[in-house]
Order: sequence, then structure tokens, then C-alpha cells
Amino acid sequence: MEIPTPAQLRAKRIQMGLKQADVARMAGISQSMVARIEAGSVDPRVSTLAKIVNVLQAVEKSAVTAADVMHSPVFSVTPEDPVSRAIEIMGEKGISQLPVLENGVPIGCISESAITNAMEEGGLYQKHQRMVRDYMEPGFPTVPPTTPIDTIVHLLHHSHAVIVIEKGRVQGVITRHDLISLIT
Repeated sequence: MEIPTPAQLRAKRIQMGLKQADVARMAGISQSMVARIEAGSVDPRVSTLAKIVNVLQAVEKSAVTAADVMHSPVFSVTPEDPVSRAIEIMGEKGISQLPVLENGVPIGCISESAITNAMEEGGLYQKHQRMVRDYMEPGFPTVPPTTPIDTIVHLLHHSHAVIVIEKGRVQGVITRHDLISLIT
């Protein structure tokens, strides 16, 4: 086993998105001890160093990201599609909402609830064809594939889905159902 340098420990902690206080709490040592070890101002016991290394390794193994839970392809519509197209896709795929993409960029969403609200208001029974843009709602939040699962969970408390984007391109989508499937 190679003994990591203080700089390596600090770099790994930062890479894992952890604060010194997080490592200290999980390792059962003080935050000031973690700071001093990372600064190289103290020569820690092997047992203390092992605790820190074990914490960093455990976090690295359990670091689930958006890329791990997203599914693709992402079914979507454009603002110029007829609402009937959105209804058709939702029915075929067994989903209740779709992102609305314009030139591959998410600009909103359309959901069963928006469509049923329009039906209640009589908006879908008019003579001219209704387009997705007429019933579009604000879009889903977007994240990069490296986003930690904790962030995804938080976002899904406030939204029906999260869109995963890399280099300006939609890569996948995550819904609450996708998170629930992590339990099994």
C-alpha cells in the first residue's frame, strides 16, 4: 500500500466534493486534524491516516452520479409539434411529461396535467390545431452527468424530471421513478 501525500489526500477529498469537516465526521477525528494532515504540518498515526483513506475510498465507491441513473434516449417534442404528437408519445412510452427541445436545447416541458387543464378550459376543442408551444410549461432543471445523486434528489423534490446535458447536448433524463429503482 502506497502512503498518500498530504496533497493527494486534499486533491481526492476535493474531487469527491467533500469538506474537511465531512471527512473528519466520517473518520471520527477532528476537522483541525484533517486540515493539519492536508497541510503537512503533522505526521499522523497510521491508524488516523487509514481512517481518512478508508472514508475517501468508501465515498468514491458509493459516488452515484446523474450519468449512473439517467436513461436515454430522451423522448421529446418541439414547440412546433402538434399537441396530439405529445399525447401520442406519452401514451406509447407510458410517461406523463416530455421535455420540449428547440434545436436540441431544452426550452420547456409539456405534461399530461397541462393538457388536461387545457381540456377543462376548452382549449383543445377549438377548430385550429393546437401546438405544443401553446401549452408549454417551464422546463426541467439541467445538470451535467457528473452531478451527485444527492443534488438530483433535491432537484426532484421541486420538479418532475431532470435533464442531463453534456457539451450542450441532451444526454439523458432522470425522473423520480429512476431514483426509486435505486432502492432495489
